[in-house]
Parts: sequence; structure tokens; C-alpha cells
Amino acid sequence: MKRKHYVFALLLLLVIFLGWRLVRPLNIFVVTDNFARPIETKLLPASIDSLSARDCGVCHMVFLQEWQTSIHSQAWVDPYYQADWRFDGEQQICRNCHTPLDRQQPEKVLGFRDDEKWDPVLVENADFDKELQHEGVTCTACHLRDGMIEGVIGNTSAPHAVKRLDNANQICVRCHVVEGERWDTFFRFPPCGTVAEIQSTSSISNKSEKHSDNKTGELSVQDIAALGCVECHMPAVQRPLVEGGVTRMARRHLWRGGHDPEMVRKAFSAELIENRLADKRKRKFTFEITNSGTRHYLPTGTPDRHLTVTLRLLDRDGKILKEQSHKLIRTVMWRPFIIDLWDTRIPYGEKRRYSLEYSKDQHRHAEAVEVKVRYHLVDESRAKRINYQYREPIDYEVFSKRIDLTNHSY
Repeated sequence: MKRKHYVFALLLLLVIFLGWRLVRPLNIFVVTDNFARPIETKLLPASIDSLSARDCGVCHMVFLQEWQTSIHSQAWVDPYYQADWRFDGEQQICRNCHTPLDRQQPEKVLGFRDDEKWDPVLVENADFDKELQHEGVTCTACHLRDGMIEGVIGNTSAPHAVKRLDNANQICVRCHVVEGERWDTFFRFPPCGTVAEIQSTSSISNKSEKHSDNKTGELSVQDIAALGCVECHMPAVQRPLVEGGVTRMARRHLWRGGHDPEMVRKAFSAELIENRLADKRKRKFTFEITNSGTRHYLPTGTPDRHLTVTLRLLDRDGKILKEQSHKLIRTVMWRPFIIDLWDTRIPYGEKRRYSLEYSKDQHRHAEAVEVKVRYHLVDESRAKRINYQYREPIDYEVFSKRIDLTNHSY
């Protein structure tokens, strides 16, 4: 009898535990020391008395103009972020990447009530600057550390001394590369999913195109320098750092990604071809898409981001005679445990193939085969759930090809 009581008690505890896991606050990443608190700005270089990008732009005008076109400059005011942030309870930790400087936040972080650092002790911030807050990831968010301006070119004679960075990718890591592990998370997930699961330590050479053997399938690198973030998202050009200065290789401050159709198009190659078939009464067309231009998954970012591939057989009026659709997406179970269920995205150097076959007898009026690829920034269901009132399109076409069947036949 006692044994039955023990079994019943264990089952009851299991039910209670799983029930709690289904309703508890959902924290999807580990809060590590590198972004647990905002960046301190108590110490400033002697020649700098403002943290605003506008003031940096007095000397670095071209850099300011580029930054103004970037998503970094909209990190705080972006409507999707604001909707998502409100839906998730306006957690302070989100501010540390979207408004990284302490003066950009209305409250100071004094400490934490929990070991995981999701429950900060906050007090009013007398140094809060609302205008600076609206600059999002501003110049000093990346270049100011411990009272020094950091850059890839060290210079002690500049109006503000510049401490040389070993590698510019070091700056990206704070918000864009995950660190740490959780017992209840069966994959590694960084804040907001950006640059998902790139490993910064591995025995695999950065010159190799071999992928990691872990579940995530992302490219592994030996060190931060091998990540290649700036090489892709901050292309280098010949220009002076300041007007009238020495012309040298300098990086553009654009950070183009999923919001830019041309950037997405550079990430892949694609073709639609007809296959030879022994049965002349049938025709078959294959679409092939390859991740040829990005070292992380295609696509990456939050799990909502995905590609759709649609193959269609059309008549002369554009009526759809046959259609198939495919999603390149990461599917995650969030509760009671965070688990990758399946992933149809494309790792670097790999490809996906989709075929459409039809019978000439069945579809005598077929006139064309077409393929369309669309990039989705957010899923429609997610947008509705968080009450995201979008004004700009949340998806767009990145590839399209049409084959006229009347002029194309084996």
C-alpha cells in the first residue's frame, strides 16, 4: 500500500511540475555577465562630453549617415520590438541590447534578486537621457568601454585617444552570440535568436567549411575573430575616418540583414530547371536553392523568420493548376521544455531541392511553371498574438523565375 502511495505522490508531483512549466514565465536564454547590466558611461574620454551619435557625426559624418539607415539606430523605436517587448512584460534585460548604455535606461540596475539575473533590483536613474534612448544602438554603445574609445585602429594622438581592438567581431558578441547553458533548454539560444548558435570555440579551423557535429548544425570556428560578422555586415571601403583625413580601409556602418532584400538575395543562389524523363507524357521541374553566401543558417534570427518556396503550374490565364509550398523554418517546442523539433533551414554550403511533376494528359492547358521565394520577418500568427500593427510589409519576394512551357520542352 505504501508503495502505491509513493507512486501516486511522485505522479502528482510530476503533474504539478509540468503544469508549472506550462505557465511559468518563459526565459529562453542565459543572462551572462557580458550583457547582464547596461554599459557604464561614468568615465568618458577627456575630449568627449556627449554620448549622442549626432555629436560623433560632427567629425564622422559619413559614418553617422550610414548608421541612421541601419536597424541599429532603430533598435529601441522599432514597432515590432516595442510590440514584442510589451507582450513579454517589458523586461529590463531586453534594454541591455536595445538601449545598451546606462544613460539610455530610466532605471539603474543595483543587483539581482535571483541567481539567473532575470529579476533585477531597479531604482530611478537620475542620468536618464530620453533622446539618447531613442538612438538605440548608438555609436558609443559599440565604441565606449571603461572610459576609452575602442576601434580597430589604435591612435593616441587623435582628439580622443583610441584603444585598439584585437578584432572588431568582439563588439558583436555581446548581443549576438550565445554563451552559457541551461538544464531545461535542449539547444543553445541567444537573445532574440540572432546569429543562432554560432560556436566561438572549436577545434575546427575557420578555413574549413566543415560544420559542427552538434545538434544546431551551425558553422564552428576557433575564435571570435573567425566569426566573420563584420566582414559580411560591415563591408570595407577605402575612405578617411574624418573629413580630410588619411584614406584607408574602413568599414561601412550598415549592418544589413533580414530587413534588406538585396542582402538576403546575396545569401543564396537558386535555379529552376527541367529534368529529362523517360516517360514523354510527363514533365518534371526542379528548383534548387543553396546557402552560398552566409556562414550561418539561411535564414537566421528569431525562429519566426523563415523562407517560403512556392512552385506552381499555371495555365495561360495564370490559373493555378498544381501547387506546392515549402517552409525553410526552425520549429521549436517552448513548453514545458525548450526543444528543437525540426529544422528545414539551410546550413552554409548546403542546398534544398523541390520538384514539381505533372502529366501532359491531365494538364493539357499548362502554359508555365513558376517558382517564388519569399522572406518572412515575422509569422502572421505571431504578429496577431503580440498585437503588432505593422505598416511596412512583414514579408517580401527574394527570388522569382518562370518557364514558358510552350517554348521549353525536352
